[in-house]
Amino acid sequence: MNQHQKIAQCFSPAAFIHDSEENYLAIESLIREQEIGGLTFFHSRHSAAANFEKRAEVLDVSGTLEKMIALINRYQAISKIPLLISIDGEYGLAMRIEKTPQYPFAITLGAIDENSAELIEEVGYRMGLDMKAAGVHLNLAPCSDVNTNPDNPVIGYRSFGTDPQKVANLSLAIYQGMKRAGIGACLKHFPGHGDTQTDSHLGLPVIQKTKEELEKEELLPFQFGIDQGVDMIMVGHLAAPALSEGKEIASSISREIITDLLKTEMGFKGIVISDALNMKAVADLFPEPGQLEWEAFNAGNDILCFSDHVKEGIEKIAEHASDEEIDAVFEKIWKLKEKLGVFDFKELELPTFDWERHAELQTKLANEYVSVVCGRIDSEELKRLAREWKLAHQSFFGEAKTTFSTILNNKYASDLSEISIDEAEKVIISLFVPSHKPLNQFGMDEKVLAEIKNLAQATSCMLVHFGNPLALKHLGNLTDFEAVICGFQSFEEAQEVACNFF
Repeated sequence: MNQHQKIAQCFSPAAFIHDSEENYLAIESLIREQEIGGLTFFHSRHSAAANFEKRAEVLDVSGTLEKMIALINRYQAISKIPLLISIDGEYGLAMRIEKTPQYPFAITLGAIDENSAELIEEVGYRMGLDMKAAGVHLNLAPCSDVNTNPDNPVIGYRSFGTDPQKVANLSLAIYQGMKRAGIGACLKHFPGHGDTQTDSHLGLPVIQKTKEELEKEELLPFQFGIDQGVDMIMVGHLAAPALSEGKEIASSISREIITDLLKTEMGFKGIVISDALNMKAVADLFPEPGQLEWEAFNAGNDILCFSDHVKEGIEKIAEHASDEEIDAVFEKIWKLKEKLGVFDFKELELPTFDWERHAELQTKLANEYVSVVCGRIDSEELKRLAREWKLAHQSFFGEAKTTFSTILNNKYASDLSEISIDEAEKVIISLFVPSHKPLNQFGMDEKVLAEIKNLAQATSCMLVHFGNPLALKHLGNLTDFEAVICGFQSFEEAQEVACNFF
């Protein structure tokens, strides 16, 4: 292979499942003409965060899994060297593909105390099996970011928590589970995206901490993973001037951070993958096509993810990099492909999922993370009030009928939602938080939040919160509620387990 072909193995541009035929053909030409090494699959251009404001066309987004399987078969069939297929699926294929198994968010798994590492490794394993069945070799997950800034617009629910060692243990557990399933995984977003206030899809976040502070918090999970033999790390688009000689430069294009710190000082010998190179934290810095790709390669990245300028990037790297550098990176990627079975590609068939087994795992997990955050619940008293028509249930932001309301009504042999709030002695409030992201109070309307707060102050209320626990801060003083149950997510299994407290 010549140097251009070797460099091309570093590139993993975005492939959108729901796209136009014209764009499918453009991917085919990248495979045929540039001989790229891999593809990173996304649902659609509209859902790829860095592109969301640009798209106007409406596409048919049904049959996502079927379309992805067909596209992988189509693209693999024309590639001289089998493609490394990756996806960003932090909570499973479902992060990108509807009607596939969804697993709990990292913040939810972080709430598990008993046997957490063992259970979370099992989540990684199941997630990995799903991906392997769908032709995916590499999952660009998990997040090893420590969520120390509660207002972080981009990490939040994606982090296992605020304690660096806990994040280190759990991200390693889910990584090892995926590895056990035979797919690749990577810790991200080095050197740590947790304490930032800017979304790197839209601008450059800067962490103003000393190196000592970063080592105790942000860097700890990565160093722990390196010491445990993790073989892939994704570098994020965030600046940490203490690590880059005072410069406010994105880590993803900083030689000081990738080569000097990560590889030399921290001893990482594996593969470094860049975060998406179309993200505005770096994409707008280099107007000349291909320059960003060279900067990322020169900084020490081995795989360049989501490059918008593949041809020019290959040319720039060929122009500036030494043969030794190119060969070293190429050998790493070739070995990765061998290890993940990329060269054994056989035409894929549509996978089927064991939904019963998935539900069993979800119930097992929900029994561990659904919990009473504060207060207490007297179920005998609630039964008496229900018999006297003095127990009401009011749901906010959820469907008219939910698994929670159905089980609750069966339990108390009456439709609690029909009992007047004014006449009730106690009210069960079920809150289905509309968004897991912090924008606009997690999608919760101010008037509705005010209504819930007023209700809690006027009547004895129990709150069942199905959503990101970080959203609880918008509900006023939690001691205004007689009890607060955190269900974390609106999974049916979480709703069923929450009913057990009543």
